[in-house]
Amino acid sequence: MAYVQKGMNHTAEELIRHNFLEFTEMFFFLFVAMTYINAMIERNVFDALRTWLVRKGFGLRSLFWMTGALAFFISPIADNLTTALIMGAVILSVGGEDKKFISIGCVNIVVAANAGGAFSPFGDITTLMVWQKGILPFGDFFALFLPSLVNWLIPATVMSFFVATTPAGDSSEPAIGMRRGAKTVMLLFLVTIITAVCFHNFLHLPPVYGMLFGLSFLKFFGYYLSKTNESMFPLESTQADNPVGKYDIFKKIERAEWDTLFFFYGIIMCVGGLGVIGYLEILSKFAYDGYGAMTANVLVGVLSAIVDNIPVMFAVLTMNPDMSAGQWLLVTLTAGVGGSLLSIGSAAGVALMGGRARGKYTFFGHLKWTPVIALGYVASILVHYYLNQSLF
Repeated sequence: MAYVQKGMNHTAEELIRHNFLEFTEMFFFLFVAMTYINAMIERNVFDALRTWLVRKGFGLRSLFWMTGALAFFISPIADNLTTALIMGAVILSVGGEDKKFISIGCVNIVVAANAGGAFSPFGDITTLMVWQKGILPFGDFFALFLPSLVNWLIPATVMSFFVATTPAGDSSEPAIGMRRGAKTVMLLFLVTIITAVCFHNFLHLPPVYGMLFGLSFLKFFGYYLSKTNESMFPLESTQADNPVGKYDIFKKIERAEWDTLFFFYGIIMCVGGLGVIGYLEILSKFAYDGYGAMTANVLVGVLSAIVDNIPVMFAVLTMNPDMSAGQWLLVTLTAGVGGSLLSIGSAAGVALMGGRARGKYTFFGHLKWTPVIALGYVASILVHYYLNQSLF
């Protein structure tokens, strides 16, 4: 209304289209990734991994390290939220009523999942936003691998001394095998990620187009699964939700995290509006011009633990301060791992705290390890500055 009254009839339309386009690119990128993850869940990929770990009868300290390592290396491909839920299920299965082990195991998983997601464009929403914005090329993110590893290893090493070495015991839970086509779905997800990278690097198209093209791979394979003769694969007919061996790709689509996807709409439009009005420009001058990029980027990570890394990162991208590649990598790192300082600072922590681990993994249970996690936070920044000094 204000723009129209000033005779600027198309200004608001152009601004809204700009912000809405940013939302839709992120929406469909995550939509495809979530569909693949749901397809792998339905094919028992993660259940098979979980029961394999539980049935092996590892000691508590061994499982502490194994679940943390798996969380660190799975989250760059999947995402930190899904990874935390999968590994959290393992901790809960093994821990039983041992609240101390469950609490410290969940803290380790949250830190590992957030750290693992920080060095990959696919591991966290913040890294995805930076990559899709075209600020950094795909390969530059992997310069954060060692800083991210340090961010997890330092608190994990300290916490491991407080984990008993007693055996976890054999679980009576029956083994779960992967369903037909599970390995192919995993391969197609990898091919889809490669397609998105190639579309962006070689065809100069937004990565989301590569992801949507990759979704067609899953749809073709889903059609093959649905048309395969039931008599050839009788095990398929034993599934309760699949009585005739049919595979419905749209069942995987409907299980996407729609609340999360539409949450991004509100965040992007609100923060985008603040940017249009000029508040973010004032904040940028206050933080980046007043304190310098290094200090401001470190504070971004601390702020993301209190608020949320998504609106904080989008605000930084909207400000678009003039920074070197090293500083953009730094803010990507701090926004990604800063949420580990508190249980409410990341989607991984909130999901575990409010889900199956409720009452065993708590805010204060995480808070007592915050000083150790902060030590890893500071160390990761120093390692990044030392190793990637040429980028600053």
